[in-house]
Amino acid sequence: MHPPYRLHLPRETTSSVVVASPHSGRHYAPSFLAASVLDERAIRSSEDAFIDRVVAEAPALGAPLLVAEWPRAYLDLNRSVDELDPAVVEGVARGAQTPRINSGLGVVPRVVANGRAIYRGKLTRAEAEVRIAAIWHPYHGKLAALMDAARAEFGRAVLLDFHSMPHEALESVVRPGLPRPEIVLGDRFGASAASEIVDVLEAGFVEAGLTVSRNAPFAGAYITQRYGKPDRGHHAIQIEIDRRLYMDERTIRPNGNFDALAQIVAQVLARVIGAMPGRIPLAAE
Repeated sequence: MHPPYRLHLPRETTSSVVVASPHSGRHYAPSFLAASVLDERAIRSSEDAFIDRVVAEAPALGAPLLVAEWPRAYLDLNRSVDELDPAVVEGVARGAQTPRINSGLGVVPRVVANGRAIYRGKLTRAEAEVRIAAIWHPYHGKLAALMDAARAEFGRAVLLDFHSMPHEALESVVRPGLPRPEIVLGDRFGASAASEIVDVLEAGFVEAGLTVSRNAPFAGAYITQRYGKPDRGHHAIQIEIDRRLYMDERTIRPNGNFDALAQIVAQVLARVIGAMPGRIPLAAE
């Protein structure tokens, strides 16, 4: 089976930062495409296309980079294994429904962007469990190990979880007379990361000329909730980038601004990594 993730390690880890891209996977197995009612372009609409390339400089800057290989439409790593949707997986009891499950965006998604159904019918529970065992558990096992290693070496761990957002998703947060956010930093309203870390991130993007919003419209989902425990020295921030900054959303191809945006992200990463070098006393966290 195709591997669940790629791990790019730095020659020397120089800070507590871990960089991840859980939604940029683009291994669309022929069997998955054959089971879907969507064409090869439509099924990619929920993919954070090319974000792994946007953050590719992280290892050269001293931070490990964990990248998902399988697409979000196949299995969503930013969901709990308990978020199984009875509308798409057979044998799942209709218990308490979360907003994500109700919208078709559980751990095994029922839809892609704009609510388009992925399948004609339902998957078996066995198929869902195979995906979770082969992809979800290895990815989260490795991410947890990276965070624990950073905490052990540096006294804290800082997860920068990179995503992209459709340009149209920003309509809900644009008020008359206010600029449209191009970067959204999600720290679950301060619950998943220390404010001074988010401040460094925000300052880096703002100084590069980008408009930044915090927690609107995305405050962070499962990954920031699970890995963001500041009282234990684990911090997690979800970073959403407007896709129009670096790609053509219709053709799913990098646009002419791709290299410039990747350079900005590299500069921001360097700033955050440089702001947290060396060991800190455990008591400080």
